[in-house]
Amino acid sequence: MNKIITFNELRKVKDSLPDGSMQIIADRLNVNVETVRNYFGGTNYKVGEAVGFHHEQGPDGGIVTLDDTTILDMANEIIEKSKEMV
Repeated sequence: MNKIITFNELRKVKDSLPDGSMQIIADRLNVNVETVRNYFGGTNYKVGEAVGFHHEQGPDGGIVTLDDTTILDMANEIIEKSKEMV
């Protein structure tokens, strides 16, 4: 399912993840951690894969269209669980 989000909102999700969360997501999906980083705006395509991240410049960092929300959904789940532990 596609999702449209601002780049700044996507980065806020990334920045809210507890340490080690990207590796946890990568392990669960059986992908390289660089692929998960690329999902959040990284550009290491020598190690990680492209992930259906389409960016258009504009206000608030621009608009990002995500082809698949699996990584975003997992990240939000991890953030919610980390809030419950506090």
